[in-house]
Amino acid sequence: MTQNLIAQLAQNIIVSCQALEDEPLYGPEYMAAMAVAAQEGGAIAIRANTPQDVRAIKRRCKLPIIGLYKKDYPDSAVYITPTIREVREIAEAGAEFVAIDATSLTRPGGEELEHFVQSIREQCPGVLIVADVSTYDEGVTAMKLGVDLVSTTMSGYTPHSLSNDGPDIELVRRLSALGDVPVLAEGRIWTPSEAAECLKVGAYAVVVGTAITRPQDITRRFASAIREAARQEQTS
Repeated sequence: MTQNLIAQLAQNIIVSCQALEDEPLYGPEYMAAMAVAAQEGGAIAIRANTPQDVRAIKRRCKLPIIGLYKKDYPDSAVYITPTIREVREIAEAGAEFVAIDATSLTRPGGEELEHFVQSIREQCPGVLIVADVSTYDEGVTAMKLGVDLVSTTMSGYTPHSLSNDGPDIELVRRLSALGDVPVLAEGRIWTPSEAAECLKVGAYAVVVGTAITRPQDITRRFASAIREAARQEQTS
């Protein structure tokens, strides 16, 4: 069953349907509708934040879900499903996968990543683990700990990782070349050509979020490009 779930992701697109409290589309009903639209467009799975959104999506969408639960803890910069409590809530909501921060940042309570992964295996044995990493070394460490998939989600979002405007193609390439664990390309993928390039360098599947599911950010990019074109026209 678990291998079938992973196999169906191969060479496909996963759509991240997330909205934070200060965003116009915040709310489980909006994210469920977005997931249905993604399914109709050809997505093979959904990435979703909070148990509430996972449950709402499950009621309306047939696709498997990579669930996560963003929570802030005062003693840690880790916020993607940071403790076993959030993992249990995501698993109980029905997500087939759980995404966790697998970076080298200090975890809540100083917990070691190895212990965290072991706790997930023991307490939530039915859920598959997606390790969100920001560097090659973090990806290698996560693979050695026996996670089910590694995702480049956090590249550019930790103080010690490469920051740029587009996807971290080189990180996808290097981790995929190891051939140990399937690698998901995620982070700042704005165009179909960028998504295709991730597959060409070895990504098992591609996760796209903002470029599909955040209208305010999509509009902002268009507005910025148009204003810049108008400015150049006026000065030429």
